[in-house]
Amino acid sequence: MRIYSALVVAVVMMSGLTGCAVRGPSVTVEPPKVLVPGVIVEGHGHGKHCPPGQAKKGKC
Repeated sequence: MRIYSALVVAVVMMSGLTGCAVRGPSVTVEPPKVLVPGVIVEGHGHGKHCPPGQAKKGKC
């Protein structure tokens, strides 16, 4: 009878482990950051440089 009770206890203890999950180490990778340099003001003639398309938008 002791063998059966020990077997029942072992089965109950093992059934408690069925909900566990073991996960290994993980790595998260962030997307690269792109740095865009600003507009460089050069001293050609009147002192300002306006990139193409910006004058039409009224930014220069």
